[in-house]
Amino acid sequence: MRVVFMGTPDFALPALERLARAHDIAAVYCQPPRPAGRGKRPRPSPVQTSAEALGLPVRHPESLRDTRAQADFAALEADVAVVAAYGLILPQPVLDAPRHGCLNIHASLLPRWRGAAPIQRAILEGDSDTGVSIMRMEAGLDTGPVLLREATPIGAEDTAGDLHDRLAALGAELMPTALARLEELTPQPQPEDGVTYAAKIDKSESRIDWSEPAEAVDRRIRALSPHPGAWCMARGERLKLLRSRLASGAGAPGTVLEGGPDGLRIACASDAVEITQLQRPGRRPMGVAELLRGLDLGAGSILG
Repeated sequence: MRVVFMGTPDFALPALERLARAHDIAAVYCQPPRPAGRGKRPRPSPVQTSAEALGLPVRHPESLRDTRAQADFAALEADVAVVAAYGLILPQPVLDAPRHGCLNIHASLLPRWRGAAPIQRAILEGDSDTGVSIMRMEAGLDTGPVLLREATPIGAEDTAGDLHDRLAALGAELMPTALARLEELTPQPQPEDGVTYAAKIDKSESRIDWSEPAEAVDRRIRALSPHPGAWCMARGERLKLLRSRLASGAGAPGTVLEGGPDGLRIACASDAVEITQLQRPGRRPMGVAELLRGLDLGAGSILG
């Protein structure tokens, strides 16, 4: 098939690479290079970098709302557009241009978790599973009918990063199947019951409140790892907490109950969590043994 691929971040890479091996990629659309790093020099997105390495033509318009951009898109005469975390709104003329419309790889089991942060919200809310939906796009926010879906469990120690990689790979497997069966699949309208919205993660959600139950603290750490990262204060330093698991123990919320090479066990409002990976300012992620060589966080220390 003649495919236009539309995506920007790492999540889209497995699907792009898989489709490039099997289909004619007419063009790859991604967001424009953004200032990054200390020098704030424009840096191409992961999708642009990968597409160029594959020898594919890349377009990165600031918007698709003007008629010239829409005409350029329609002129590609695509059979279908595949969208994976593109990040720009597709106006109706763009949605209508490909012969089979625009298909989206969405990282949730729609209608649960429409919107910007479905992976993080699923972990934050304690969902037992999530998955990928292949959806035919409409003008509404993730409201289109679903062609295929597949679930995957959310493990007790899964972070958003773990789930992101698993769902990206799952989407890359499902989309070729959807394209191969496009003529026979019947898109299923999403039910009205069970609709939830995954709002973008706000910075104010990142600070850990040790007066919450251990389950809530553990889910927050895992849901925000690796980005933006849940954090707390420890001896005047802002520590980013990257991996955790539930543990037993009791004490004043925020008190280190035990600090050893395998983990920091910290009291919450009920029970405790054990932190197994952290990050100090300006450093790379590290295990607890490495942290304790440079920061005294023995039993009785207080995290704020």
